[in-house]
Amino acid sequence: MADGRRRAFIGSFTAAGGPGIVTAEADADTGALTVLSSVNAVPDPSCLTLSPDGEMLYAVSETAEGAVAAYRVDGDKPEPAGRPVPVDGSGPTHLSLYAGHVLTANYGSGSVTAVPLRPDGTLTRSASRVLRHSGSGPHTPRQQGPHAHQVQPDPSGRWAVSVDLGTDSVRVCTLTDGALVMHRETALRPGSGPRHLAFHPDGRHAYVVNELSPSVTVCRWDAAEGALTPLSETPVLPGAPARDAYPSGIAASRDGRFVWTATRGEDVLSVLAVEGEGLRLVTTVPCGGHWPRALTAGHGFLYVANERSGDVTWFAVDPLTGVPRRGGSIRVTAASYVTLG
Repeated sequence: MADGRRRAFIGSFTAAGGPGIVTAEADADTGALTVLSSVNAVPDPSCLTLSPDGEMLYAVSETAEGAVAAYRVDGDKPEPAGRPVPVDGSGPTHLSLYAGHVLTANYGSGSVTAVPLRPDGTLTRSASRVLRHSGSGPHTPRQQGPHAHQVQPDPSGRWAVSVDLGTDSVRVCTLTDGALVMHRETALRPGSGPRHLAFHPDGRHAYVVNELSPSVTVCRWDAAEGALTPLSETPVLPGAPARDAYPSGIAASRDGRFVWTATRGEDVLSVLAVEGEGLRLVTTVPCGGHWPRALTAGHGFLYVANERSGDVTWFAVDPLTGVPRRGGSIRVTAASYVTLG
């Protein structure tokens, strides 16, 4: 940020009483969050991302109609920068920046949308380009059709990678003349329900957290070819779950030694050690709340958005073991996502 302070931007579900987008200051030494402001300009801003310069913030509106909104970040309260733009898809759950566009993963319609950006970072209202997924999986009713849950660029910036829970697959795409074009689709284990993907800092491996089977699929990533190759699958729980267990977020440490996941129902964070081209489950710790929808790593800390308990919890991480230690939490009703500036 321009003033040198670290900030966290927190999304929430307004339909469940959430405040919209909350801005908090993040203490550089402890990771502690202090609420600064909130803005309720679009319904259900459940996922957020910042521009590289930190001057623009983008949010999905996770509604049946589906939209993306832009905000200017100047001071402690983001200000809307133009009207929200429809994504021509329902239930967008994730967004990222790629090649001068905002990409959204639309869970309800099983598609990915590219919304062009103007040079000043605002959204254009020209026709968005939609890539519609197809397929299904064996887990009913969750896999009767495609459900794109995440889309992000790969570390090289050449490819856009979308994770589809409904089709048990990951798609690699490019933009050609503003249109999303699929380059390759990689099948994962049927019924696994892939949700989100995190790249290893070496740029040669990726980790896919599976929602319908509490596990992480380890993949090799070839940026030159745009090819994802599954290698192995590691459980994120030490045994059979005692209750509902739906993994949600995943993050890799900056030094590449650890991967963390969050699991709803069991309400735990899992610590996995990177060992060659595989993972080993080290331990699990309580997530600090109920129903951890998202997990974010940054500045040496972990931040967890606990949707049903309505809070965001921060953890310091032991650099030797990778084990998180709870630091504290702030109240954010229906919290859904944390992005760091």
